[in-house]
Amino acid sequence: MTAGAAAAAGLAACGSSGPKDNSGSSGGGGGGAASYWSLSGPPGQPIRQQSIDRFNKANPSTKITPNFFANDDYKQKIKTAIGAGQAPTMIWGWGGGGLKSYVDANQVVDLTDWLTQNAAVKSKILPSSFGAATVNGKVYALPIETVQPIVLFWNKKIFDKYKQQPPQSWGDIMNLVSVFKGKGVAPFSLAGQSRWTNMMWLEFLLDRTAGSEVFNNVFAGKANAWSDPAVLDMLNKIVALIDAGGFEKGFSSVTADSNADQALLYTGRAAMMVHGSWSYGIQKANGGDFVKSGGLGWMNFPPVEGGKGDPTNTVGNPGQYLSISSKASAAQQDIAKKFFSTTLVDDDEKASWVKSGGVPVLTGADSLYTGDDAQFLKDMSSIAQNAKVFAQSWDQALSPTAADTLLDNIAKLFQGQIKPQQWIDNMNGVIGK
Repeated sequence: MTAGAAAAAGLAACGSSGPKDNSGSSGGGGGGAASYWSLSGPPGQPIRQQSIDRFNKANPSTKITPNFFANDDYKQKIKTAIGAGQAPTMIWGWGGGGLKSYVDANQVVDLTDWLTQNAAVKSKILPSSFGAATVNGKVYALPIETVQPIVLFWNKKIFDKYKQQPPQSWGDIMNLVSVFKGKGVAPFSLAGQSRWTNMMWLEFLLDRTAGSEVFNNVFAGKANAWSDPAVLDMLNKIVALIDAGGFEKGFSSVTADSNADQALLYTGRAAMMVHGSWSYGIQKANGGDFVKSGGLGWMNFPPVEGGKGDPTNTVGNPGQYLSISSKASAAQQDIAKKFFSTTLVDDDEKASWVKSGGVPVLTGADSLYTGDDAQFLKDMSSIAQNAKVFAQSWDQALSPTAADTLLDNIAKLFQGQIKPQQWIDNMNGVIGK
């Protein structure tokens, strides 16, 4: 399961099925109704349904008809429908590489001018969420739902026991590896078998070392973009971390689906973990009183000494995305745009996602964060709002072909099966594919 799929699991019960309304028309017909396809399962489906019901009640003559699918089923069906010219009016997705493929095939509407003309709508959405909605400088999707940055978690009880402070630099991380390994504690927990968990380390290290430009060149299809010297530097740092014993023994056989990596952290067998913000809910649910008692700490990934990257940058899932089919009629496109400019940016939408335990892409939600989770939600919101760049997880930003090669080579690097230069050569071979 990729990082994007993990996010979907948190949002939409990845792999679950839910009730479906199969009356949704394709994008090409029915001027008085627009269709909407998305994921099934809680907590996402009920919130999406409530939004559509709210819109339909306010606009009885121009209704939206939803159709919900389980995660893997959706990916196949939406691809087939778009390829056949029978896409729904509104196409739900993760942005990035998938969206770029729609843009390249002229299957989705350019929203750039519309957003300029409706500046009030754009101002209600976190600016950092638009990156994964943008292709060649133009916006082709509206950021919706929630943001999920990847952060560095640490076990406060373990740090207090050994009188240590959370890392403020890459040098601190390497020093803490030595300290905790010497105490018989795994410095970092890692579910290495799942591959995308390893990827989070590369994403952050390359950003902190080189800024966002290098991966932007990869995304843009620039030949040999992975050959930038900063990539080799980053990979060598990763290898040094692995060789120093930065992760638990046998990390390459640990899976994220089992939440075994989470358990290592909250039981104190590991001191730290780099993971998505959805990890908070897992640890709260499975870790007894660990979270409630204040045992969990969190922070944005620290800077690398001499690195060009802005330390406010983050990576992860900057939102989910809704595009409009270019095959939809003018009337259907108007319905979608009205949905975009009213319901999807209103206070009820914002409150619904906060109530589900998420940080919405909509601005001004801080006052809604209350109870035991308030500080965590405020901090995740702050990371998302203050990020100069909120980079999308690489496996979602790249095409499926390139993403699979990426994950395969990252796993081989972590297992010592290939060297950094070979990793670079392999990845250069799938740029633009």
